[in-house]
Amino acid sequence: MKPIGRRWVYKVKHNVDGFIERYKARLVANGYNQIEGLDYFDTFSPVAKVTAVRLVIALVSINHWFLHQLDVNNAFLHGDLHEDVYMQLPPGVSTSKPNQVCKLSKSLYGLKQASRQWYEKLTSLLISSGYQQATSNASLFTKKASASFTILLVYVDDIIGAGDSLTKINFIKNVLHQAFKIKDLGTRKYFLRLEVAHSQRGISLCQRKYCLDLLQDSCLLGSKPVTTPSDPSIKLHNDNSNDFLDVSAYRRLIGRMIYLKTTRPDITFITQQLSQFLSKPTQTHYNAALRVLKYLKGSLGRGIFFPRGSGLHLQGYTDADWAGCKDTRRSISGHCLFLGQSLISWRTKKQPTVSRSSSEAKYKAMASATCELQWLLYLLRNLHVDCVQLPVLYYDNQSAMHIAANPVFHERTNHLEIDCHIVREKFQVGLFKLLLVITHDQLADFFY
Repeated sequence: MKPIGRRWVYKVKHNVDGFIERYKARLVANGYNQIEGLDYFDTFSPVAKVTAVRLVIALVSINHWFLHQLDVNNAFLHGDLHEDVYMQLPPGVSTSKPNQVCKLSKSLYGLKQASRQWYEKLTSLLISSGYQQATSNASLFTKKASASFTILLVYVDDIIGAGDSLTKINFIKNVLHQAFKIKDLGTRKYFLRLEVAHSQRGISLCQRKYCLDLLQDSCLLGSKPVTTPSDPSIKLHNDNSNDFLDVSAYRRLIGRMIYLKTTRPDITFITQQLSQFLSKPTQTHYNAALRVLKYLKGSLGRGIFFPRGSGLHLQGYTDADWAGCKDTRRSISGHCLFLGQSLISWRTKKQPTVSRSSSEAKYKAMASATCELQWLLYLLRNLHVDCVQLPVLYYDNQSAMHIAANPVFHERTNHLEIDCHIVREKFQVGLFKLLLVITHDQLADFFY
């Protein structure tokens, strides 16, 4: 056996106000030296989708539930290893015998299987405590009793606890603390770099500190703000302008903007456009990315709001352009889904194939929104939420409605992919209803 390397990693943790919270030192194994089939096998570990996080917060706001946050101390160190893993002695540790190494019986940060082993250990504990794992999201656990309902949403070592009984939430906190030693952070205020503000009107999410850090790292704190995230007169494509030489810096910038979309639907479309040029960006693309940062400078605290008086009616808007991409002539789909008045899901995506008509492009966009709507219904079912009203999907194309409602227009639809006809299937079984909306009121236009 060849022992893997190791190193110390030092990090400074900051609070939401920018002040230093603590200094962290962590021993990390060089997992990139591991060999598949020898000292690791499976690595997959699920994490909660951000849409599920937004949905849970929306339900907390509507039902006036408690919302708490937990942090597991050194979570990955609790996982049990089933493989023989050997590691070199940590730096600073000496021994009298030469060529001595460590044999790991517990997981360690940096190992390829570390997150999976931690997830298995946590899952087994929660299931033994009476929680049920959701089929729609493996990181969601629920427990329904006669007079209480509790939700746990896991994102690696951060856990959201929500429910109508503070006693039950405190009980599971004690169970987790006895098993893993947790840090009780109380009412959720800062989670995954999301700033949470509670009020009598509802709950708001924003990423103000994340925006400030992004502007500071890009040296644009003193820039002049602009009012729009993109210039409508510029259509981004593979142009002939000078190449932007620092490709890694462009990729880091776009990656951070993608995570900023968690609470900023207003930059979703331009971020999708900029992410198409990660392999070979030009100066035009980089300038467009800087314009997004200047737009963020003027709207640092903007985010999304979940009102307490909202209903539980699921509704969505979907639309698409036609041949919007100048390089491939593919169309761009966009949709947004609401739970009552709370925006919980949105997306902008280029379609995988070229559409021969605007009706075909919009029908494909309806198929994408239908899949998301179906998943949200599964998620709500796991959360024991009954939607009294039938979900509604709004569109603004009459031809797409005819294709969805009837097997007509054979010459137009013979070439459509089979998966696109999920719209017709779900519509006919009564999963949702389709309603026509005028283009002026089509909210999905915002996403393409």
